[in-house]
Amino acid sequence: MSIILSLFIIGISLSMDTFSVCLSIGTFNIKKNRIIFLSLLVGIMHFFMPLLGTMLGNKVVNFLNINVNFLLGIILIFIGIEMICELMHKDEKKLELSLFNMFMLAISVSLDSFSTGLGLMAITSDVVLSGVIFSLCAASFTFIGLIIGKYSKEKLGLYANILGIILLFLVGIFHLFK
Repeated sequence: MSIILSLFIIGISLSMDTFSVCLSIGTFNIKKNRIIFLSLLVGIMHFFMPLLGTMLGNKVVNFLNINVNFLLGIILIFIGIEMICELMHKDEKKLELSLFNMFMLAISVSLDSFSTGLGLMAITSDVVLSGVIFSLCAASFTFIGLIIGKYSKEKLGLYANILGIILLFLVGIFHLFK
């Protein structure tokens, strides 16, 4: 039972950056079908990334010399820049998330799950259960973040967009220097 609780705590912590990014994105009037699709896609990525991290282990990280946090920071800052451009160029602030953009977003917020997978075997040998728990947490936090962002947009208008962009930049900068 303590392993399952530990996995839920890890799943929640892995989902916090997803939640903050989705709070920002939700302020741009994302369509309901896109909210559901993005939530499912992020959940799927949070299932497979720890499995890949466990399977591939340190070999990939050492071979490619990847700094996962720096890459995530860059992607989040670029999303913030795109949101600023959308904010400045349209009366109705509607961020169009293409399938490619949603896929890249899902991968970027799931990169920390990959690195978690590197040490997952130290916690449990049941990586499928871990993936399911991480997936449920991430999909839920994505959905909730998008809905709260959308609701705050309705109540706070432009201020919600600006706050969302600032939050996105702060999370991105945090990951750059992590």
